[in-house]
Amino acid sequence: MLIAANLKEKKEALGEVLNGDRLVVAPYKLDFLVEKNSETVCKKTLTKEEVAKFRSAVAKDYYFQMYYDDLPVWGFLGKVDKEKDSDPSESKYYLFKHLHFEILYNNDRVIEINARTDSNALVDLTEDKEVEVDFMYTVEWKATNTPFEKRMDKYSQSSSLPHHLEIHWFSIINSCVTVLLLTGFLATILMRVLKNDFVKYAHDEEADDDQEESGWKYIHGDVFRYPKHKSLFAAALGSGTQLFTLAIFIFILSLVGVFYPYNRGALFTALVVIYALTSGIAGYTASSFYHQLEGTNWVRNLLLTGCLFCGPLFLTFCFLNTVAIIYSATAALPFGTIVVIVLIWTLVTSPLLVMGGIAGKNSKADFQAPCRTTKYPREIPPLPWYRETLPQMAMAGFLPFSAIYIELYYIFASVWGHRIYTIYSILFIVFIILLIVTAFITVALTYFQLAAEDHEWWWRSFLCGGSTGLFIYGYCLYYYYMRSDMSGFMQTSFFFGYMACICYGFFLMLGAVGFRAALFFVRHIYRSIKCE
Repeated sequence: MLIAANLKEKKEALGEVLNGDRLVVAPYKLDFLVEKNSETVCKKTLTKEEVAKFRSAVAKDYYFQMYYDDLPVWGFLGKVDKEKDSDPSESKYYLFKHLHFEILYNNDRVIEINARTDSNALVDLTEDKEVEVDFMYTVEWKATNTPFEKRMDKYSQSSSLPHHLEIHWFSIINSCVTVLLLTGFLATILMRVLKNDFVKYAHDEEADDDQEESGWKYIHGDVFRYPKHKSLFAAALGSGTQLFTLAIFIFILSLVGVFYPYNRGALFTALVVIYALTSGIAGYTASSFYHQLEGTNWVRNLLLTGCLFCGPLFLTFCFLNTVAIIYSATAALPFGTIVVIVLIWTLVTSPLLVMGGIAGKNSKADFQAPCRTTKYPREIPPLPWYRETLPQMAMAGFLPFSAIYIELYYIFASVWGHRIYTIYSILFIVFIILLIVTAFITVALTYFQLAAEDHEWWWRSFLCGGSTGLFIYGYCLYYYYMRSDMSGFMQTSFFFGYMACICYGFFLMLGAVGFRAALFFVRHIYRSIKCE
């Protein structure tokens, strides 16, 4: 348009910039209760190149999105007329040139806004030739009794239509049944097996002290032997604990209504701020656990904790931001925003990480091991292939993934398909189910591993707990090729790049949950028998 040079950019919050929003002030004047009829916005002569661009946009169903008093309004740029079974080259392409705004108000509050196009005011874009266009708009105000507090309900309802809710609740019921069956099955089996083990070990002690031990009691002198690469293990545990805390805070904010529909950028702002503020938890957890494992190089451990998740995320961001700059996309962050994020990391995240690390290093807690560890480790007996790490990870990740995969579709459609997601209560229930199933399946696999006299359970429990993240990334492949319309290098790299970081975060978080559950279980069973 002729007025394009005079457009003013809107000042945006951090979250809006991270979301890729680059809003400008539109030329439409929608003053409160001021009606307008066929007001001219501007007159424009479209060149052949501009006609071709508009025609391409209309063919690809491009639409505009604007905001009025924080309410979204959108509509298509034009339409395609094609006769049934006709050659696509014979289609007619039209651009809408007249917008009709209908605004509902209650006293001095705007409640709802809709934009529709005048089907009679069309510009033919079929041929590559210059076209004169008069862009116009009409504004109509109508009174309504809807209270201001309920004006967002319309957008919430659009994402929770009855058939969607039925599928949602069916998935929840399905997941709950899965959890109940699994936990009941595991609890029954483990309780019975453990009871038999306790009776057997007590009988063996009374009958013959010289009788050779077998099973998980046989390796009591090795089960609390510290894992290999304990600095990396403590760092992974610290990062996973921080991400778990971050998820809990995000759910609390969503359940109290902070992330209402079209509160643009609130989620991204919350993620950045809460991650920065919870870095002390990562430092404390990693450093205190590293101290319990009798580690000495706590500075390296702290650096590892700070870089374990942020490092891959930063490298991925650098690559994808470069791609966005090359494609001149709004997803490319401005230099000022990058400086703000670096300052947050430097002035908030790093100091809190170091403070948490110092507090953890100075904590006097010792590792609580019910059994003394022998000087030399026992040799692990040969095990069948299905007891190796990768098959165990596949078994551990499948059940938690099966409990959440239906909900994953709605999350992906919201993040990558620009649909509205509002039913956070269902998502929170699914999250709790995910944690319960992850903990129980890790405990069960840890028991079977110890029963086979394999005492290297530390890393295995972490990897088995986090393996759901790998399944989620596998679902990304299915979603991209079967459910989405994404194509091209930029969309592909953004989707798989950022989803890799998210799935890696899930891996760390659920790995920490799995290990904590396994550690609690192992301590419990070895505390219940005489190991000396």
